[in-house]
Amino acid sequence: MTLLSTAKLYLKKPKKQEVASDIYAHKVTLLDGGELDLSTLRGHPTLIVNTASKCGFTPQYEGLQRLHETYKDRGLTVLGSPSGDFADQELDSDEEVGAFCQKNYGVSFPLTRTTSVRADPDPLWQDLNSQPNSGPPNWNFAKYLVGADGKLIKRFGTKTRPEDPEVVTAIEQALQ
Repeated sequence: MTLLSTAKLYLKKPKKQEVASDIYAHKVTLLDGGELDLSTLRGHPTLIVNTASKCGFTPQYEGLQRLHETYKDRGLTVLGSPSGDFADQELDSDEEVGAFCQKNYGVSFPLTRTTSVRADPDPLWQDLNSQPNSGPPNWNFAKYLVGADGKLIKRFGTKTRPEDPEVVTAIEQALQ
């Protein structure tokens, strides 16, 4: 994806839903080819993040991994969605993405197969983007906190680091 095509992404606006829908109604394909039925996450919060391996924000994988390690036993799932939508900043294959994330950041939380989150968003991302009080990611590493009921609690922008007190507080509240 060229910089021009990335710029064109910002002209596309998803139609907003008036009422929140159930994010846990979706299924996603993981990097290893397996399927994750998000309904299995019901009853627990999930932090869904669009990621990229060749981005200035890629070191946020460290903070996401720390959140995963800190809160997984209390029920939080961190789910990454690698995407090349923004300036083609993702590696060419799912195998490369998985190896990169494991080698450089020790990522052990689930990652979806490489997918579109804004250009031609897959159903999960189309739903996340159109939720009330939400929107599509403006760049890599936007974070969407989904509650135990499958409803979006809050969207955090790219520059908000995973360990930011606002993110941690929202996760703590969602875990109660």
